Amino acid sequence: MIQWEDFQKVDIRVGTVVEVEDFPEARKPAYKLKIDFGDPIGVKRSSAQITALYRKEDLLGKQVIAVVNFPPKQIGKFFSEVLTLGLSDGSGQIVLLQPTQPVPNGERLH
Repeated sequence: MIQWEDFQKVDIRVGTVVEVEDFPEARKPAYKLKIDFGDPIGVKRSSAQITALYRKEDLLGKQVIAVVNFPPKQIGKFFSEVLTLGLSDGSGQIVLLQPTQPVPNGERLH
């Protein structure tokens, strides 16, 4: 069991996808995302293995949930700055976590 203080250390926020690119250098099919978390966090980059269930054009403007306080992770020449969160659909494909109603970019999970 973790303590409440441990959970509070994980900074989980909502942001809007503003750019999506293919990531052909990745070992598994993935996209490079740019996600706007509003002020003061700004736009951050993330790699996401979500190509099976999401088309690039459908991701633009979608709000997603991400951990924003992990150190950047290098994937080839790309630096992923946030961890975009998702759940397996049971067959190994990732379904993004998203709010059911629009919320301000940068809103923190409570």
